[in-house]
Amino acid sequence: MSQITTHILDTAAGKPAEGIRIVLEQPNGDKWEKITEGITNNDGRVANFLPADKVLPPAVYRITFFTADYHKKQGIKGFYPSVSILFETTDTSHYHVPLLLNPFGYSTYRGS
Repeated sequence: MSQITTHILDTAAGKPAEGIRIVLEQPNGDKWEKITEGITNNDGRVANFLPADKVLPPAVYRITFFTADYHKKQGIKGFYPSVSILFETTDTSHYHVPLLLNPFGYSTYRGS
């Protein structure tokens, strides 16, 4: 299993959000460096977001969900064209960073 996983639920539609591009980055000086990216499947997840053998050190990371195209495909004008979440790992265990999305709001939490 990938050390960092995510999924997106469209809370307005009551279903997983398919087709959203997600990028995971780490800081590199005053810039962000891409680690990986993927597109959510029909379950709102990115399979094999990171290779199972890739271990990221404890650090601050940023995961960005590009939501504008998803809302456009739904025929909805969303308020947030993207959602970026900064989070910090404290060890090399599994971290799940889900996104609960609707056109005018979102929430997240540390999942399991």
